[in-house]
Amino acid sequence: MPREKIRCRWCRGDRLYERYHDREWGAPLRGDKKLFEFLVLEGAQAGLSWITILKKREAYRAAMDGFDFHLIARYGERQVARLLNNPGIVRNERKIRSAIGNAKAFLETRREFGTFARYIWRFVDYKPVQNHWKSSAEAPATTALSDEIAADLKRRGFSFVGSTIIYAHMQATGMVNDHAVDCFRHAEVKRLPFVFPANTLKTAR
Repeated sequence: MPREKIRCRWCRGDRLYERYHDREWGAPLRGDKKLFEFLVLEGAQAGLSWITILKKREAYRAAMDGFDFHLIARYGERQVARLLNNPGIVRNERKIRSAIGNAKAFLETRREFGTFARYIWRFVDYKPVQNHWKSSAEAPATTALSDEIAADLKRRGFSFVGSTIIYAHMQATGMVNDHAVDCFRHAEVKRLPFVFPANTLKTAR
């Protein structure tokens, strides 16, 4: 019989968590739509568990135009009221308004840098940071870099982007590889190709 895969401890025992861990968590992303999706979901998570948000993810996609930040940036009071009455998502007015405000800030950042990916990945010099934790419990909740990114995002008008949320974003989108070294995904993620166009690397930090 094939040996059972070793996974990071935090996802074990829940099929939804394991599928997310095996297919997404830690894989480097440079698509703006997915990066925005994770910003919205991680902001919605504040004070809640990540599994709660994963279970609501499809409802969020349906309710928020597939995380199309161009459309969300134009949401008004009618859309806010509609979202507040949607039982499939986190019905917290501050978080809903934050998602709309963040879509606007996201567009402004794209106007400055061309893409949000170009902006966010410059903080790690366009290369995923490869950590080597013996256990996923060793991974920090924040770092000096997540502090720096969170402060810069707040300066640009983003909200619900504290350092803890931003480090979770870095982990989820592959800016850091925080899989435990004995997890089968640590080596897989490390081997994933991730190259920015040459002109991106000239963008001043």
